[in-house]
Amino acid sequence: MTTATADATDNSPLSVLGEALEAAAETIGEASSDASESAKAAARKVKAGVSAGAYHAAYGVSFGVVFGAVFLKELLPEESAVRRGLEEGAEAAIDAVASRRAAKAPAVGDELDEELEAQAEKAKPASPRARKTVRVTRDSAV
Repeated sequence: MTTATADATDNSPLSVLGEALEAAAETIGEASSDASESAKAAARKVKAGVSAGAYHAAYGVSFGVVFGAVFLKELLPEESAVRRGLEEGAEAAIDAVASRRAAKAPAVGDELDEELEAQAEKAKPASPRARKTVRVTRDSAV
């Protein structure tokens, strides 16, 4: 009789409802973790696709402009003013980029000099008797 009572308890509407709620909660928990992982994977794929698209668009524009200018220059006679303008304009652009890079270099060097001075200050011995010559070079800071 005890087995019949245990079976009756397991089949009661409240225990069936409890089991159904537990199963639903587990399924929802698994689905939310799966959805989160799927969303992260989709975001990575979209980011990679957008990045590749931006790269190819920039590459195409750059190639089209440069190739078009070089092709046009080669079609023009050597003594043409347009050809000379294209050549000199390209050289001026290259020089401008080089001068901008050179102008930025001292600012980086100044920061390195300050950093080297700070390292030399830290390396100074506390007492005059223990003083050693400390030489700090730019290569050692980097």
